[in-house]
Formats: sequence, structure tokens, C-alpha cells
Amino acid sequence: MRRAVFPGSFDPITNGHYDIIKRALPLFDEIIIAIGVNADKKYMFSLEERKVFIEKTFANEPKIKVETYQGLTTDFCHEKKAQFILRGLRNPADFEFEKAIAHTNRFLSKIETVFLLTAASTSFISSSIVRDVIRNHGDYIRLVPEPVRI
Repeated sequence: MRRAVFPGSFDPITNGHYDIIKRALPLFDEIIIAIGVNADKKYMFSLEERKVFIEKTFANEPKIKVETYQGLTTDFCHEKKAQFILRGLRNPADFEFEKAIAHTNRFLSKIETVFLLTAASTSFISSSIVRDVIRNHGDYIRLVPEPVRI
């Protein structure tokens, strides 16, 4: 079974994340959307809210599981018997950052990282931009999947 972990904070999940996940479905038998927990980070949405947003977004997709984890992503991958880490790339800065992490993960654990480029229509979207729009009472509806539209 080809199992991938798509890690992130998903605070909140965006249409960019959604696009990457939907396009990755034909590549894997299962994708675990793994919500990382970082005690030092302040989140806009609680862990439970973020999990519900994702579960509702992919409620009709049996190949997707949603889980939370702490610690190293590679340890979580080993625990779940995942052979791949899935990541989306929006721009060259993302590539440089993600490349270093992917090399480290492969060096330490032999887990391969699969990169998908974001669609041009979603490449500008990030969770931090969405949070800023929400905080300032802007129209964020077209930036997130329907379950996030609160």
C-alpha cells in the first residue's frame, strides 16, 4: 500500500491544501492528513476545530484519514507505515525550505518526499494570509473549503 502523510498545522485548511490533496489522490492508496501539534505556537482555531474542518471537507473520500501528532513527522510516518511525505510548493522560497527538510528526512529515515506544485489559481493562498483576512473581517470565503466558512 502506498501511504502518504500530508503534515501541517492547517490553521485553517485552505483551498491550496485542498487542491494538493485532491490531485495527490490518484498517486496514493491512502493519504493521512496529519495535523501537527506545536505547544509553542498560537493557533487561531483549536486542534478539534481544525480536525473537524478537514474531516468535513473530505467526508466523502475514503482514501483520506485525518490524525493529529506531536514530535517528528518521520516518527509519525514510521508509526503509520507511511512511505511518503506529501508537500505542496507555492514558490521558490517554499522549494528551498522544503528541500532542506526533505533531504534531512531522507537522510535520517529513508522516507521520500513527494512535491506537488500548487495550481496557479491557489498559489497565493496561505493559512497565515487567511488568518489575517479573517482577523480583519475580510472576505475569505473563496480562500477556504466550505466547512471553514464560519
